[in-house]
Amino acid sequence: MAATLKEWKNESVTVITCDGRIIVGILAGHDQVQNLVLKDAEERVYSMEETVELVPLGLYVIRGDNVALVGDTSSWEDSVQAEPLPAIFQHVL
Repeated sequence: MAATLKEWKNESVTVITCDGRIIVGILAGHDQVQNLVLKDAEERVYSMEETVELVPLGLYVIRGDNVALVGDTSSWEDSVQAEPLPAIFQHVL
């Protein structure tokens, strides 16, 4: 994962967290345990009643153990109505 994150440095990325939040920002940094630093970050809140609500977060740190997915932001659309994502649970044995 670290090699891919290195390629995305200073690029716009979308992060889906384990609690179902969708955060978009410029990848400013990361470390070996996938802690992420995003600048100009904003949370995208989806609902069935309205279009996407954008909540500005500014400089934002996401702990690596809360990262479920990191992806390219190029194909996201702001006019979509959708159900919010449920939390993602990890079952550690």
